Amino acid sequence: MLLTLFAFAFALGVLVTFHEYGHYWVARRCGVKVLRFSVGFGKVLWRRTDRQGTEWALSAIPLGGYVKMLDEAPEGADEALRRSAFNQQSLARRSAIVVAGPFANLLLAAILYMVLGLMGSLQPAAVLSAPPPGTAAAVAGLHEGDEIIAVDDHAVRSWSEARWALLEPLAQGGEIRLELRSASGATRTDTLDTKPAQILPDGPDPLSQVGLELVAPQPLLGKLLAGGAAEQAGLLPGDKVLAIDDIKRPSVTKLVDYISHHPSQPIDLTVDRAGATLSLQVTPHAETQPDGQTIGRIGVMVQAERPVVHIRDGVGASAWQGVQRTTEMTWFTLKMMARMVGGQVSLKNISGPVTIADYAGQTARLGVQAYLGFLALISISIGVLNLLPIPMLDGGHLFFYLIEALRGRPVSTKTREVGQRVGLSMLLALMALSFFNDFARLFS
Repeated sequence: MLLTLFAFAFALGVLVTFHEYGHYWVARRCGVKVLRFSVGFGKVLWRRTDRQGTEWALSAIPLGGYVKMLDEAPEGADEALRRSAFNQQSLARRSAIVVAGPFANLLLAAILYMVLGLMGSLQPAAVLSAPPPGTAAAVAGLHEGDEIIAVDDHAVRSWSEARWALLEPLAQGGEIRLELRSASGATRTDTLDTKPAQILPDGPDPLSQVGLELVAPQPLLGKLLAGGAAEQAGLLPGDKVLAIDDIKRPSVTKLVDYISHHPSQPIDLTVDRAGATLSLQVTPHAETQPDGQTIGRIGVMVQAERPVVHIRDGVGASAWQGVQRTTEMTWFTLKMMARMVGGQVSLKNISGPVTIADYAGQTARLGVQAYLGFLALISISIGVLNLLPIPMLDGGHLFFYLIEALRGRPVSTKTREVGQRVGLSMLLALMALSFFNDFARLFS
């Protein structure tokens, strides 16, 4: 629980502070006087004023931060102070200051994705299991052992990249071209004919629904029991089980179950040993369990191994991947929002602080890379949300500026006040829905 709370507070603090720093950085370069930049809210614990008169503060509640500008110069202010007020800036400068916050979040996401690319990671290869009969993958002719190497002409290197490339086409439905490499090394292109997938947080995996699933982990032999049936048969640690009798590519569970149900019966094992294929025969020793049941054992630790690829890019490629991933995720988020409004995607996908905090804790436990990926995703969400044309958000200010540009004069104070009330109502409704979804997931 403490890790979850800390991971959530740290994420929110970093992302909101970065957002506010975007406003601050552009405001200063536009000549606007910044009165205070606070990391956190509430009681000020530490403060320092710089040469430009900006108070830098560290506050007690570490859930974000804020930047306070001189919105309007006081009566009797000199010309320099009057010109440094926000309301005295040109429309272009005010717009730049407002858009800088969301842009800072998108920039941070691109940087985080670039860092992940530079760090590199081991990821499951996009090698598929046999698709269930009747699924789109089975109809298209996909087979066990096929590896996805491109989706709609977009090259993918791992299962993670394949999932991301497939998610949007599956949500839309229609034809999806898959370039595949078979187990023999031959390449071909198959086409999936899919219907629009209903995407729900706790619903079925849209990839599984069309028959696309990772191949089951391959049994890998570990430590052998001295004098056991495996050692007597000549098996060695590191042998990969390719077949057991007539069962090709058995899963770990199938292998263990098959051996258990064949006590004292010779079994043919086909294994891969350092690239060489060997056929060995092993006879499981019969062991009587406390309940009187007799099972077979061969005396070996069995591990699970999936095909993996090491993904790591150089500086240039990582930077480009960061920009590309951020752009794709931003566009995908906007399209999902539009589909929610149109009723094509369930509103259950809207998450609130409880779910975000839970994901923060889960990713923090998984390691640095998972947590950085989480930060990038939430940073994009904050950036996109703030760009929505809802009064009270940055996008609402931009919407008023657009009207000002079209009319040639600012929106009236009364119109702004009405817009602020409408925007506040919309945000409160959105917050209520997100909390409802959070607790519905929590107690379901």
